[in-house]
Amino acid sequence: MRLLHTSDWHIGRTFHGHSTDEHLSLVLDALARAVAEHAIDAVIVAGDIFDSSTPKADAFTLLNRAVGAIRNAGATVILTSGNHDGPARLGHMAEFAAHGGVHLRTQLSRLAEPVTLSDTHGDLLIYGIPYVHPEFLRAAYPAFTGGTHAEALAFAMDLIREDAAARSGSQPPRYVVASHCFCSGEGAVTHDTTEDSGRAEERDISRGGLNIVPPSVFAGATYTALGHIHSRATLTPSVRYSGAPLRFSFGEISGAKGAWIVDIGAPGGAPGGAPETTPDITWLDLPVPRRAVRLTGALEHLLADPSHAHAEDAWVEVILTDDQLPREAMRALQGRFPHAVTLTHRPSTRHDHGDTTYAERVEGRSDLEIVDEFLGYVRNGAALSAPERALVTDALGALEARESAR
Repeated sequence: MRLLHTSDWHIGRTFHGHSTDEHLSLVLDALARAVAEHAIDAVIVAGDIFDSSTPKADAFTLLNRAVGAIRNAGATVILTSGNHDGPARLGHMAEFAAHGGVHLRTQLSRLAEPVTLSDTHGDLLIYGIPYVHPEFLRAAYPAFTGGTHAEALAFAMDLIREDAAARSGSQPPRYVVASHCFCSGEGAVTHDTTEDSGRAEERDISRGGLNIVPPSVFAGATYTALGHIHSRATLTPSVRYSGAPLRFSFGEISGAKGAWIVDIGAPGGAPGGAPETTPDITWLDLPVPRRAVRLTGALEHLLADPSHAHAEDAWVEVILTDDQLPREAMRALQGRFPHAVTLTHRPSTRHDHGDTTYAERVEGRSDLEIVDEFLGYVRNGAALSAPERALVTDALGALEARESAR
């Protein structure tokens, strides 16, 4: 059985105010072509299909087109809900969609009901676990009394292991789990060296470390397809993140974008235990419609240096090192880099006042001198120009006259 593991499509998301749907559509078209080219049997999308719990109509249109293309390429589709999705909205008409080979797993009460696929080695069970919040799980299963995500997923996996064993009888079960969570453990390998690996997406369910899920929770599964982290990572050989198909932050600049192709052979191991063999897993690169680039330097250098030509069609984050922020710097930058979307002023030199306090620095100075000192500080050494000094002098004089008249 050949599976393709993807996640975190985030349909409807913006990149610094710019829609990413056109680029995502191109990537998902390429994914559908890869399904046909590599004879994929099933595509697993491990959560965060949409970027919002209330997606717009255009988001559904994109999803329907992408899923239709994958089905036309010959693969069954299994989608689970993530923390960004509205489970009821995503799962609308799930029963109807299942007749067409599209299986939506959005109800916690049905997390132990697998999608069953068959090959020459028998049945392969695919369990899609919707995003599990402990409170939601307690509502669905009164027997659950835990309070962390790890406890919630351990409870869910116990149900899944029990169901897989019952369906497999005396044979070791072959089953795959899709889960949207923050899984982390010693020995994990992040394939892409990035600044944040997309981890801004984790913060809402991992504060304080209480909601970190260890890979051991998924023991027994032939393969675990994880979603939630936007860069690919391997927790164990059979527990992996595929990452998102697009870059959604500049922190993911160096990360490859794609999906895992997972080949699962004959069953192995003992019932209820770890699989005897690890699936054969390879990486599938997907196209990057627009790269993300960070440029650092003085404005004049960035506008003139030919070595920056590669950034002219990329999303660009600019860190300007000019001592003073040039006027209309972003407009000038966008003249060469039309997709420059963020600008940070970080002067290469800063005035160092040592341990002197502000009160000590202005002691005994006139109001004009204090204004000059303040502006010189916030403008990195640029003192008042003659016209500015005249304006400030007039303003201070008017203020002094008003105070004297009281």
